[in-house]
Amino acid sequence: MESYSSLKFLQESLSQKTITLEEVVLHYLNRIDENKHLNVFLDVYREEALLKAKQIDHKIQTNKPLGKLYGLVIGIKDVLVLKDHKARAGSKILEGFESQFTGTAVQRLLNEDALIIGMQNCDEFAMGSTNENSAFGPTLNAADNSRVPGGSSGASAVSVQAGLCMAALGTDTGGSVRQPAAFCGVVGLKPTYSRVSRYGLIAYASSFDCIGIFSNNIEDNALILSVIAGADDNDSTVSGETVPDYSQHLSFKRKAKVAYIRETIQGESLQVEIKEKTIAKLDFLKKEGHQVEEVDFQHLDYLLATYYILTTAEASSNLSRFDGVKYGFRAPEAYNLESMYKLSRSQGFGEEVKRRIMLGTFVLSASYFDAYYTKAQKVRRIIQDETRKILSEYDFIILPTTPTTAFPLNSHTENPAEMYLADVFTVQANVSGIPAISIPNGVDNNNMPIGLQIMTDVFKESELFAFSKYLMEA
Repeated sequence: MESYSSLKFLQESLSQKTITLEEVVLHYLNRIDENKHLNVFLDVYREEALLKAKQIDHKIQTNKPLGKLYGLVIGIKDVLVLKDHKARAGSKILEGFESQFTGTAVQRLLNEDALIIGMQNCDEFAMGSTNENSAFGPTLNAADNSRVPGGSSGASAVSVQAGLCMAALGTDTGGSVRQPAAFCGVVGLKPTYSRVSRYGLIAYASSFDCIGIFSNNIEDNALILSVIAGADDNDSTVSGETVPDYSQHLSFKRKAKVAYIRETIQGESLQVEIKEKTIAKLDFLKKEGHQVEEVDFQHLDYLLATYYILTTAEASSNLSRFDGVKYGFRAPEAYNLESMYKLSRSQGFGEEVKRRIMLGTFVLSASYFDAYYTKAQKVRRIIQDETRKILSEYDFIILPTTPTTAFPLNSHTENPAEMYLADVFTVQANVSGIPAISIPNGVDNNNMPIGLQIMTDVFKESELFAFSKYLMEA
């Protein structure tokens, strides 16, 4: 049996009773066992998944109503909580912690008969672009085990890439779904900020964090978003905007107005094959009669600085709750309250998390608050306005997802600034709050996947899915 690349085909097989869901789950469990060297799953919910499969098989046999996602075998990133299951955020600081509730997005999957097969590795507290910052070791790229899968949701991308599950939920704060999707050759969506409830998401930077989706195709991604999106009483920041059934609006027959940012195509740091593949897609659109025009984005050089100032500031505040007092890791040699705080946080957090907490504390300090944090917030608004202005004149912005394909393990660990540059093309969507998707766009000379990124205006995921499907089929 091969891994199913489409939920539609799996559901057809199940309804025709040519296969049972229990057999499907056993297949994926075997795939996970065979690929343990990739270090994708921190926990595998073997017994639960098999029990749920038997229950759904019984529903099928007795013609009982089924959820929209019945049969979907899905993994979740280790920053999304599931009741009575471990939640670590890839960190030692949450050692021994089990969640007392299930997050909204995860619960909505379960409500529609999806099967959660396990919890997936990630960069600690979603801070990283390589999946090397996890306290539980790096995840390996299935296309080349000597290379990174991207991050912070790298393991979730690899789980789909390697056929360990059909889809996965990750999170995207500055590109953490789209960048690993590009490195692993799968589809990765970051929806509009506030489209999906963040209730049950362990926070990194609250005004940037988005729950995103990995899949093999656009149809599955669209269907999953239609299930997990929408209003939620537990999250005051989530939008009440109507949620369409995205999977029913995937036909794109009109001519689009497409912009590309000149600096993203002409940059010296852009890998040659990525440049060629991106230009080839733009040329295809021109030949098909779409309007494709070059635009300038004056503040491209300020994107990364703005993003890292604001996200580290928010991380400094959000991560202050992990102190060894109520739950998680507590340093055994602590001898008073102050030493417990210092030792627990020093030993519990990894180097990258400590680096970002200290940077965030610095920019929030009284002496530097106006010079850095306040100024960065003003620049964020300028970037948002400039991006939305382009999207008021064009339907989509197309650009590479990443400046390079997946790079070797440990190649950027000595100089974190090099790792931060991997996010240069993805942070714009997070700073602006707009939806963006990465779709496969061929491979480079080393057979490593290349991603193409498409952005559109807020709450236009339907158009984004349809146009992305059109480009993938082309």
